[in-house]
Amino acid sequence: RGIVASILVFLCFGVTQAKDGPFSRPHPAYWRFWLCVSVVYELFLIFILFQTVQDGRQFMKYIDPHLGVPLPERDYGGNCLIYDPGNATDPFHNIWDKLDGFVPAHFFGWYLKTLMIRDWWMCMIISVMFEFLEYSLEHQLPNFSECWWDHWIMDVILCNGLGIYCGMKTLSWLSLKTYKWQGLWNIPTYKGKMKRIVFQFTPYSWVKFEWKPASSLRRWLAVCGIIFVFLLAELNTFYLKFVLWMPPEHYLVLLRLVFFVNVGGVAMREIYDFMDDPKFHKKLGQQAWLVAAITATEFLIVVKYDPYTLTLSLPFYITQCWILGIILVLTWTAWRFFIRDITLRYKEIRRQKQEHRHEKDKCLSNGDGHSALLDEPNGSKLRERKL
Repeated sequence: RGIVASILVFLCFGVTQAKDGPFSRPHPAYWRFWLCVSVVYELFLIFILFQTVQDGRQFMKYIDPHLGVPLPERDYGGNCLIYDPGNATDPFHNIWDKLDGFVPAHFFGWYLKTLMIRDWWMCMIISVMFEFLEYSLEHQLPNFSECWWDHWIMDVILCNGLGIYCGMKTLSWLSLKTYKWQGLWNIPTYKGKMKRIVFQFTPYSWVKFEWKPASSLRRWLAVCGIIFVFLLAELNTFYLKFVLWMPPEHYLVLLRLVFFVNVGGVAMREIYDFMDDPKFHKKLGQQAWLVAAITATEFLIVVKYDPYTLTLSLPFYITQCWILGIILVLTWTAWRFFIRDITLRYKEIRRQKQEHRHEKDKCLSNGDGHSALLDEPNGSKLRERKL
């Protein structure tokens, strides 16, 4: 009770005194609250990190007495037949078994992630990359073992794809919306007042994210870093509940996702402002730093609490695929930002030399074999004498 009271006092102080972030709706105090929650969560993670493995797992009993007990991981693989003729009563039972509470969670999760990132191709890359990570790490966590149609049809196309599509439609509506605010008491009708109250939970103004990763090496590395942190935070969700013995449906797992939804949007806006206008935003925002620190601390907890699982070697064909992918990315980076620029610069210099040589050849002779450039000083001297 004393720890909870101390946390509440800190939150009250932070809500009233902390620095405002980039968002002002529904109220700046709302985003200051989540900033202070980020600090509390990071301190909690540091505390867990410095405990022994046994003490850290048993400490979770103070939050929920049912925790601190090892739980079996659910395997989503197994029989991958879409239509099972051997089951006469329900041949589509494999599909119904996969339709659990995580299906709407996937949809709403990617809908909200799209509102954070505000870019279709980045969302699709993160979605597809995470499925490749599940393929690569299913030998470490049985939870990652899924059927092929569960990976690509249910997850990528239906849940994630539909969530990204709805998110992009919402972003399109927000970008076309007229942001002209009027005081609540200046609106004469009750319908107008209710509409104004609802719009209080929409952005005060709209900024369209244009990441342009191929425009410069700095933006390309920044976008790659954003994708890496997103994927690491996604993996931390599964590994944390594995090492801390939390069931997937536990409310702490849901609270962590709600936390990242609220702080992730602010962090993405701060990162974009820092990348888009570094002269005005000279340093990265505070929420972005905290999200990066939280993601790194969660990974350190996973490394400390179960190093054996993390050090299980990848299958050889998985290692080959990742090496090939890394080589392709590095090759494209070198071509796009080094070789291509050198080639274009060489072609431009050669074109300028050819144009200069062509202009020089045109004015070399004035008809009597003398250069017009050599006669020009004599002509200027003659004009000076006449004057």
